[in-house]
Amino acid sequence: MEWKTHGERQVYTNKWVNLCLVDVQQPDGRRWEYHVVRLRHLAVAAVVNDRQEVLMMWRHRFITKSWAWELPMGLVEEGETPEEAAGREVLEETGYQPGPIKPLVYGEPANGITDSQHHVFRIDGGTYAGPPTEKNESDRIEWIPLSEVRGMIDRKEIVSSGSLIGLLYLLMDESIR
Repeated sequence: MEWKTHGERQVYTNKWVNLCLVDVQQPDGRRWEYHVVRLRHLAVAAVVNDRQEVLMMWRHRFITKSWAWELPMGLVEEGETPEEAAGREVLEETGYQPGPIKPLVYGEPANGITDSQHHVFRIDGGTYAGPPTEKNESDRIEWIPLSEVRGMIDRKEIVSSGSLIGLLYLLMDESIR
């Protein structure tokens, strides 16, 4: 059953988020305004070294008042591909020049309310190039053994959807090799 749209108007906009009201009609004929959050797309990078460790950042998220481990990630800039954004974010946030980049998985984490797209990439290896240029991203950066990731997820030490999508897919991918 497909919903029909009859129009859309912006309620609030800035360079990160747009809140819109969409005039929708449900299959049963009911018509109303539905809130939609339009976001810029996100690139996420799962950097894996030859010791089967993944590069992660320990960071605070003020919105949820929580600390957790995350993969390097960031918004795809105008004129940039998601793959280019993933490589740029790894370098800016961790100081590592990324190795070969390949698509890992794609997700839409809350597609009932937002159009956010998460493009997750696997990066095999990286060369340390110097301290991160993004100074406000994390308290520390570490190589975490993939064998520890499942327990970290279970203990809610990893909670961001972009990180979870990438890490779970990476673990699944590694288990069938």
